[in-house]
Amino acid sequence: MSIEIGEVVAVMGVEVSIRAFENSNHETHFYQGKRFKGVSIREFVSISHGFREIVCTVEGEYLDERHFETEASEKIYTRKLKLRPIGYFEDDHFKDGIKYLPKIGDIARLLSEQQVSSIFEKDPSDSYIIGKLLKEDLPVSLPWQKIFKSHLGIFGNTGSGKSNTLTKLFTVLFANRTESIGDTSKFVFLDFNGEYTQGQLVGADHKKVIRLTTRHRDGDRFRIHDDEFWDAETLGILFQATTNTQKPFLKRTISGRARFIDFHDSLTNYAQKTITQVLRSTDPSVEALEQIKSLVRHIPDAEDFAQLIGKVGWNNTNRSFYIILEEGTRYPDNELHFSQIFAPKISQLNLHDLKGFSELQVRAGLQLINDAQFGSAQYEHIQPLLRRIDALKEEFSRVISVGEVGDDNSKLVTVISLRECKQDVKKILPILIAKHYYEQHRNIVTSPPSTTLHLIIDEAHNILSQQSNREAESWKDYRLELFEEIIKEGRKFGVFLTLASQRPADISPTVVSQLHNYFIHRLVNDRDLALLENTISTLDSLSRGQIPTLPQGACVVTGTSFEIPMLMQIDKLSKKQEPDSSDVDLFELWGGQAD
Repeated sequence: MSIEIGEVVAVMGVEVSIRAFENSNHETHFYQGKRFKGVSIREFVSISHGFREIVCTVEGEYLDERHFETEASEKIYTRKLKLRPIGYFEDDHFKDGIKYLPKIGDIARLLSEQQVSSIFEKDPSDSYIIGKLLKEDLPVSLPWQKIFKSHLGIFGNTGSGKSNTLTKLFTVLFANRTESIGDTSKFVFLDFNGEYTQGQLVGADHKKVIRLTTRHRDGDRFRIHDDEFWDAETLGILFQATTNTQKPFLKRTISGRARFIDFHDSLTNYAQKTITQVLRSTDPSVEALEQIKSLVRHIPDAEDFAQLIGKVGWNNTNRSFYIILEEGTRYPDNELHFSQIFAPKISQLNLHDLKGFSELQVRAGLQLINDAQFGSAQYEHIQPLLRRIDALKEEFSRVISVGEVGDDNSKLVTVISLRECKQDVKKILPILIAKHYYEQHRNIVTSPPSTTLHLIIDEAHNILSQQSNREAESWKDYRLELFEEIIKEGRKFGVFLTLASQRPADISPTVVSQLHNYFIHRLVNDRDLALLENTISTLDSLSRGQIPTLPQGACVVTGTSFEIPMLMQIDKLSKKQEPDSSDVDLFELWGGQAD
């Protein structure tokens, strides 16, 4: 038994009203050596109905307007509480859901701290504790087996404690489970701001940091296999190829390479043959000539030929090439002129050492020349793709390594920092990284999965936004479809996403609605709050109403792993373990002394 605080006076559907006793408004009660919290909004009470204890949450309190005049002319008000049933105790175990309702006259009692804790945690022995209940100040052990077997969303405005919650979740997991999960699970952090590259999350023995930079060529590189690079989907991601024209062009380029890759020096022979064909053509093409001029700039040790081909012009009247030499203008339109002027230089071309992006640029140029000559491609449709390859090749070659052994998977945690990457690379590269890990894991997984992959994306709105107007619709669709496939189908392969963002409204509603569990910090934007209301079925109106006023570090925790939403104050990490996202201390920065 416990302290009686009132009796039921009305039951309207699932709304219960009780008349509170006079002693019920104390902040704290003590009964038989146990401590009880007083009655206030969001506190829990039980209503005895026969042999059952129905658990209710307090949604409001008010004074009954009906009152009586005493002989001393005092007004006596009746204090009432509005409750909502959320479950019941059965054999001292809390069961979620409205199965029983109280009746008028049933007595309401306070719950002990132990009973309140049992509402939120099923197995206290797990000791997976990241914080305390906000109002009750009780530590709660979260069901880690369920949490990390689901897609997670961590949302909150800047400064609300979102990054601390993300780091705390995984820091506590690794502190308790590193040895047991190291051989069966891998965790990949996409770190846009370089917040997890130091001593966060886990010790250096279990952590690999890849610092990508487009500022210079001395940074780390994300390594992918040669076969993975020469893939139309991969190249389409990197260079935002259009679906109808540019992606088929890439497929022709890749298939041509695959057809002759086993032949010795096949690229050199391909280039020599193509250039010769253009210069000796009976129906010359000015576009093909300009493409050759552009192409030879990317061939190593071809300065002499580049200088020679730069002297070639186009006579629109005769529709023929001409070349300006020291002895005057000549039209190399016969075998003698060709063999004397061009053949010696062409035979000296050597493309044997070209790899990766340089090889792609040359092969794409040669493919366009051949396609344009035979009418299988429109030059003006493919040229924008080649310009993107030319513009992005140098930056991508600084962050991606092609043809080497794939990434070392021996570490439990891999942090990929994009802090020093340019904005366009930051937008494209995470798509490639997510595709790389997802397909690599999917191809080796068994059924049911014996290993898991956990992909954690901080500042997820950077790559999952629907609002960007700087990219083609087809590219935006592909970008979102990739992550929607991961979040829809990944669970059956043991792939789980954790998304953290300060603007959930910018993320695809399909992605947000497919998340299983949420840690929601303070959000004040109406669009963000409306998205949560429309996509999270487990978020009740009372919890949703408190989101805009949550203190720093506090969050609403809800989802399929939790029977009812709860308000938690997440414990702050130590200075060594917290992410590098602290606010600037202007008091210290500006001298700390008042004028």
